[in-house]
Amino acid sequence: MKIAMAQINPIVADIDGNNKKIKSFINEAIRQGADLVVFPEMATMGYPPMDLVKSPKLIRDNLASLEDIAVLSSDIAIICGYVDIDIDNPPMLFNSAAFMTGGAVHSRHNKTLLPQYDVFDELRYFTPARRHDIVELKGTRLGITICEDIWNALDSDEGRMMENVKYPIDPVEILTGKHVDIIINISASPFVKEKNNTRIAMLRKEALSHNVSIIYVNQVGGNDSLIFDGNSMAINNRGVLTGHAPGFEETLAIVDTASEIEVPVPDDMLEDIRRALVLGIRDYVRKCGFSQVLIGLSGGIDSALTCALAVEALGKENILGITMPSRFSSPGSIDDSVSLARNLGVRIETIPIRGLHEQFVRDLGPLFKGMPEDITEENIQARIRGTLLMAVSNKTGRLLLTTGNKSELAMGYCTLYGDMNGGLAVISDLPKTLVYRLSRHINRDGIKIPTETIEKPPSAELRENQKDEDSLPPYEVLDRILELYIEELRSAEEIIARGFDTETVRWILRVVNLNEYKRRQAATGLKITSKAFGTGRRIPLAQKFVP
Repeated sequence: MKIAMAQINPIVADIDGNNKKIKSFINEAIRQGADLVVFPEMATMGYPPMDLVKSPKLIRDNLASLEDIAVLSSDIAIICGYVDIDIDNPPMLFNSAAFMTGGAVHSRHNKTLLPQYDVFDELRYFTPARRHDIVELKGTRLGITICEDIWNALDSDEGRMMENVKYPIDPVEILTGKHVDIIINISASPFVKEKNNTRIAMLRKEALSHNVSIIYVNQVGGNDSLIFDGNSMAINNRGVLTGHAPGFEETLAIVDTASEIEVPVPDDMLEDIRRALVLGIRDYVRKCGFSQVLIGLSGGIDSALTCALAVEALGKENILGITMPSRFSSPGSIDDSVSLARNLGVRIETIPIRGLHEQFVRDLGPLFKGMPEDITEENIQARIRGTLLMAVSNKTGRLLLTTGNKSELAMGYCTLYGDMNGGLAVISDLPKTLVYRLSRHINRDGIKIPTETIEKPPSAELRENQKDEDSLPPYEVLDRILELYIEELRSAEEIIARGFDTETVRWILRVVNLNEYKRRQAATGLKITSKAFGTGRRIPLAQKFVP
């Protein structure tokens, strides 16, 4: 049997646009002679719709779209994700897959396992499946599952990366007990660095343990903070990966269930992160109705990396960089910003802020009389820059990209209403050490980010001779402690037991907790780790937790 894996990039709640996209992929699958075309989870409305699914109109429109799509099943069988109504338990819904053939919806299959960890909150909206039916196509018995339904095979060590939990019911086991030949899994599985290796290992394990072939079709594209990597694949009952759709791009991939040939899958963590962030920028900007962006260029590595990624995502003609030197800005930083802009071919403008900063200090002088200068005056500089950038954003209609990294955001080493201003935080889930690694990776085929930017000690340049490590531990130490605490949920005692200094660990964890209020007000950030700051990490502001 020839199966077409339709790895599409939907826009959330764009029922008409998604309908047209689905139809075009169906027609292409027919042209290529496929017997069955499979679409991702919730393909009619895009994932995740969150509380939009509470809109009766959206549900009605999505059901009407499904019926319209079904008409095309006269020439090819179709499996497509959508949202159905649980008529026995209103206002609850089903996360569903429709099997369509003969020009109509033949059967409906509901998701069984509804995740409640990290960014997922599906029990808020959906009822678990009450039955598990199989379908036949050309003499082949198919079991249809949806995303989480297939993840119950993870071992605990593998699952920790994605907070996967063991469920008391296993839909794959139920379906294979009914002697299916192929398990179809339609997914909207977000990207996390190195997740695809885990995914492949898990699917191989399922195929071998149940002696069943698996077709896995995943959504691709960026929706808000989440990036979906695609990487749809086919694995036969001997665990051979016989088909694979490329990551991070929309495509139709045809697989033959009779194939025995193993196909290669690229495995490059830094390249995956680069492609994920480029896709995340492009989709967030365009799906939100923008075409151009604005970036404050400091001469530092964070803004340089953000700018390089944005150029790849949107084109150099759609990027405007602004450098805003103060009396503390080194000539090297200004030169590095200009070199970056020249290397990338982007327009750069300069707005000096020395006079504005001096005016602020003069005007605040009577109120601050007798008080020594401190971080207040430093933050004024950041807030001046933030105000100027937002003014240009407002006037020109460009989306402002913020440039802070995960290490800074964790430690509150950023200024509210200053460098935190903006509409999308591109690298907010990249620890500083990963920022350096990714920057070097981007330069692998030629210098885009100036070598001087990568090699110089990082500094906010808000006071004379300032360096990040005046206020923070070395990033190699800081980032590992942050990873253990934020992503692995280790206690202070457990981290200290790894050989880290007691005082340093307790100080870092305390500062992380104290700065939750800043992160609550931060721009949406692109998620690439197992635990990003955002909807997947919900921490109260008024609390006394001692880790």
